[in-house]
Amino acid sequence: MSEETARKLVLVVIDGLTPTMLEGSLGEPSTPTLTALAAHGSLGRATTTFPSLTPVCLSSIATGAHPDVHQIPHLVWWHRGERRLVEYGSSFGAARAAGIGKTLRDTLVGLNAEHLGTRAVTVFEALADAGLRTASVNFTVYRGRTLHRPNVPFLGPVLGPERFYFYNLFRGERTGAPLSFRNRPGGTIDAYAAAVGRWLVTRDGFDFLLFYLSDYDYASHAEGPDTATGVLARCDEAVGGLVQAAGGLDEFLERYAVIVMSDHGQSAVRHVARLGEPFRQAEQTLVAASNRAGHVYRLGHAAPTARELALRLDGDPSVELVLFQEEGAVVARRDGVELRVVDGHDGHELDGDHAVLDHPDGVARAVAAVRCPNAGEVVVSAADGWEFADLGGGHHVGGGSHGSLAPTDSLVPVLTVGLRGEAPKSVVDVAPLVLAHFGIAAPPYVLRRAA
Repeated sequence: MSEETARKLVLVVIDGLTPTMLEGSLGEPSTPTLTALAAHGSLGRATTTFPSLTPVCLSSIATGAHPDVHQIPHLVWWHRGERRLVEYGSSFGAARAAGIGKTLRDTLVGLNAEHLGTRAVTVFEALADAGLRTASVNFTVYRGRTLHRPNVPFLGPVLGPERFYFYNLFRGERTGAPLSFRNRPGGTIDAYAAAVGRWLVTRDGFDFLLFYLSDYDYASHAEGPDTATGVLARCDEAVGGLVQAAGGLDEFLERYAVIVMSDHGQSAVRHVARLGEPFRQAEQTLVAASNRAGHVYRLGHAAPTARELALRLDGDPSVELVLFQEEGAVVARRDGVELRVVDGHDGHELDGDHAVLDHPDGVARAVAAVRCPNAGEVVVSAADGWEFADLGGGHHVGGGSHGSLAPTDSLVPVLTVGLRGEAPKSVVDVAPLVLAHFGIAAPPYVLRRAA
């Protein structure tokens, strides 16, 4: 490897940060670290996956795959094999409705140990297999090669990165970090992450670090898109702590290449709908929805067909787009107009009005979402300004939300410093970029997509 590609790498993910918020903040006194990194690197935009919800997006960042490969379909979904709902924590009310214990285990252990597709390869697995030291702080999709035992017995051991720091829940080296959950609205989760990150950089204890800051998204849900300036300042301070732990910006960039990005965008929410209402009388049908996306599942042969279910949403003001499979094609339906997508020799072949899927990278994202093995027979993207209430009736009216195919939900900022090659155009480009930085081949599904 060359001197350039031999540099270690830090990937910072600021949950829910929009491109407009980052771009507008650069040069401000509140973001000195991000401003300095941008001056040394390249700032652009990329497209996330669909549904544009955190577990789905983080799975795509970690694996370089859309849901058809990594198999995580939503924040809430129907587990066909176990005949139950999986809920990753849409809200406290949703977690309580699904069962607090089940929600915690699904979120903290099950997602990685049982739900994440076995064909998907995480960056932690690929780098460990190449003999590199991996580390992560609070990143939800952590599957790796090193066994870690929990501090809370009901979780059980998990496989993660070599150095694994996850909300104080698993045993590891003493870092002096504070308790992460003591005051979530006050920023203690990111304060924990910042302390652990500084500790790791001080010891130069990794080849690759995935550093995850979640408080910005939490604030944006409450305050709305592009308004959480105080939380962004805290994020900048957390990244600045990594820089200072290395001895300053020059020393930090001499040691590390850097990617700073988000996982999804945010949209303003003015209205809330219950996606299950149009299906109340439909036999053997279940709706799993929250934020700005939903799935409709057929639970038996007596349920309406996928097309019949999709047609029930025609004219619903909360719905922009529905997707389903029919006779080997993926069908996208919008305002009564359809587009059919089939696989051809040179990629997807389209039959119908192309404007139906004029969203960012709309065709590829829609097809992958519908073909996820855990997706519903119908996948729903919300209309502008609308959100679907979750299992506990929770919503973010007056604040921000995400999950749809719309540009506001779908575009993320990407800042790179010290990496060769093209900047990522999609979140699924990030894992291959990380592997290429270390001279490691991407998984077969990435290579097939690039062919």
